Amino acid sequence: MSAKPNTDAADASRRKIFIIAAIASALLIALIVFWATTRSRSTSVAGQQPRLEGALRAGSPEFAQALERIVVEPNPDEATESPRPAGDIVMTLRPKVRNFTGRTISGLELLAMVVDLDNKPVRQRTKIAVPNAETGMSEFEPNKVIMVPILIEGFRKDDVRANIRVEVTGVRFK
Repeated sequence: MSAKPNTDAADASRRKIFIIAAIASALLIALIVFWATTRSRSTSVAGQQPRLEGALRAGSPEFAQALERIVVEPNPDEATESPRPAGDIVMTLRPKVRNFTGRTISGLELLAMVVDLDNKPVRQRTKIAVPNAETGMSEFEPNKVIMVPILIEGFRKDDVRANIRVEVTGVRFK
């Protein structure tokens, strides 16, 4: 008769161990998911945006001339948005960029923005389109067209996403 209380106590202690292990595992998984989603949002902070070194920028007369001949066509119909399990929304923009400068571009920096109804940025991201390790493109030749995928993360469901804008912020010639 004394064997029965010992097995009941052993079963109860095993059950407690399994419950504690399950709770600890669930907390660990939740922590990893939280870390992964907040890490991607923190990379879009304005201070951490990539910057093309040695590029011509706004204020330079040569930049203004080049800007007239680099055509950026942000196509809202080709922009996609996808919800993530973490609750935010990710947008992928695919603007076409045309080089009518007559020169080979060795560096191209774009600023992509999603704006609200007042034309104020909701989210924005700077993208180095050339050179680009993802596509293997090191130069952008004259009279060519490239499509530049730009991923913008961290939208909330209640953000008003009225339009997209993509502009050249830096250019470097070969």
